[in-house]
Amino acid sequence: MNRVQTRRVRFAAAVTAVGLAASACTSSSVDARTKAVRDTGNLKLKHACSATSCAGTRSGAAFKIQLPDTNKWNGTLVIWSHGYREATPVPDNPLLPTAVPAAADTSASAGPTQEIADALVAQGYAVAGSAFATNGWDVLDGVAGDEDLYSYFKSSFGTPHRVYVWGDSLGGLITETLAEKHPSWVSGVAPLCGVLGGTNLNLDLALDVAYAVKTLIYPKFKLTGFASVDEAVAEWEAASKALVAAATKGDAASIADLFAIAAIAGAPGKTDLFDGSSIISTVSATVQAIVVALGYGTWGRYDIEQRTGGNPSQNVGVDYSARIAANPQPLIGDQAARIESALAAAPRISADPAARAKAATMGDPTGSIQRPTITLHTEDDPLVLVQNENVFAARVRAHATDGQLVQLFTAPPDKYTSAPYGAGHCNFTKVEYLGVIDLLNNWVRYGVYAGPGAVASAFDYSINNADTGKNTPKKVSAGTASTGYDPNYAPPAWPAGASG
Repeated sequence: MNRVQTRRVRFAAAVTAVGLAASACTSSSVDARTKAVRDTGNLKLKHACSATSCAGTRSGAAFKIQLPDTNKWNGTLVIWSHGYREATPVPDNPLLPTAVPAAADTSASAGPTQEIADALVAQGYAVAGSAFATNGWDVLDGVAGDEDLYSYFKSSFGTPHRVYVWGDSLGGLITETLAEKHPSWVSGVAPLCGVLGGTNLNLDLALDVAYAVKTLIYPKFKLTGFASVDEAVAEWEAASKALVAAATKGDAASIADLFAIAAIAGAPGKTDLFDGSSIISTVSATVQAIVVALGYGTWGRYDIEQRTGGNPSQNVGVDYSARIAANPQPLIGDQAARIESALAAAPRISADPAARAKAATMGDPTGSIQRPTITLHTEDDPLVLVQNENVFAARVRAHATDGQLVQLFTAPPDKYTSAPYGAGHCNFTKVEYLGVIDLLNNWVRYGVYAGPGAVASAFDYSINNADTGKNTPKKVSAGTASTGYDPNYAPPAWPAGASG
C-alpha cells in the first residue's frame, strides 16, 4: 500500500514423552543457533558484489543486494519488503481528469530509501530487497520472493548469523507473515505501518466506508464485482468528486454525512496534508482519508477479487449506529437519527465463502510471534489505520508472546502544512527507520530489550523539554524534531462492530 506516500496483529501445548525426546535431540542445534545469533564478531563474505550477483531478476522479479566490504560484514542480513504497488496503473489523483497513471513500478529496493540502505551498509549490514512476481495484493508473492532472496544470499555470499526482516504497509504484512512462517532463520522482525489486522478485516472496513459513501452521499456507487480495473477506477473518481462536492456544499447534513463516514471508518482527523487545527482542515482531512480508503475499496478490491475468485468482504450484521456512537463526532449533531436509519435500511453485502477463505490465506497474522518484534506506526494513518496495532497486540497476548513485542508510535506536530512525521501513511523519518533496526539489533544480538530507555536512545529523545540537545516533546509538537516518537500513546480499538 505504499504508493499512498507519493500521493499520499497463549500458545500452550501439552509436553508428551515424545515431545521431550524430540527436544533432547534438537537442543544442541538450538544452542548453536543462539550462539551464532549472539556472536559479536564479523563474518567474511564469500565475495563482493559483481555486475550480476547483486542485481538482476529472479523468478520474474527484480532484486537488489548491497554489501559492506567483504571483511566488515557484521553477519546480519536485512531483508526489506516494499509496500503496495498497483497491479494496474491508476491516476495519482482521482479529482484530476487529466491525471496520467504512472507506469507500474517493478523496481527493487534494498530499503525504504536508498539513503537508509546506504546507511545500514555503512554500519556493516548486508541489505536486500526485491520486487515481487506480481503487483497488487501480493502477500504470497512477497513471502515467496523473500524466501528466494534469503536462499540466494546464503548460497552466493554466505550464511548470515542473523536475518532481520522489515517492510512497510503491505510489506509489513508480508514481513510478519514471513516471520511467523520461518522462525528457524528469521531473528528479528519490524513490520512498519503494517496491515497487521490481516486482509479480511481491513477489506471489510474498506467495504464499510464504500457502503456508507453509497448510502449517504453517492447512491450510484458500485461496491463489488467490478468488470475491469477501468470500471473500478471510474467508480473511485466519481465517488471522490461526490465527496468533495459534499464538503464544498458545507451544509449541516453534508458535513454530518462526512463525519459519520469517518466515525464508521475510525479515520483520523489529521492527514499528511491537513493538521485538523480548524473545522475546514478537519473536513479536508476527512475527505482525503475517505478518498484514500475508497481507492483500496475499488481498484484495490478489483485486484483482490480477481485473486480470490469473488467478493471476500461482508457487512452483514454490522451495527453502524454502535460504530458511530463509539467514535462520537460533534458535527453529526441532530443528523444522527437520519444517518443511522439510512445505514440500517440499505441492503447489506455478503461475502462469497470460498473467496473469503482464500483471502484469509493472503495475509492474516496469528500473533504467535517467536522472535523479537518491533512495530512502528504513525498515529494518524488514513490508510492502514493505527488500530491494526491494537488488533495485533491482542492476538499476541492471546498467545502469551507479548514479551517479544514492542510497539512504537509517532505523532505529528500540532500544526503543519505538510507533516514531517506522525501523520499520513508510513510517514517516518531517517532517525526512526534507522532507530528501529538499531533497537532490533541490540535486542537480538546483545539481549538489550527495546524498553523506553533504549527507544529514547535510538531516537535521540528526551521527555525533558530542557534537554535542548535532543528531540523533546516540545520539539515534536513544534515540528522541529527528527522523530515524532510518542511514548505515551496507545492505539484505539478496532472500529466497533466490524466483522472479522
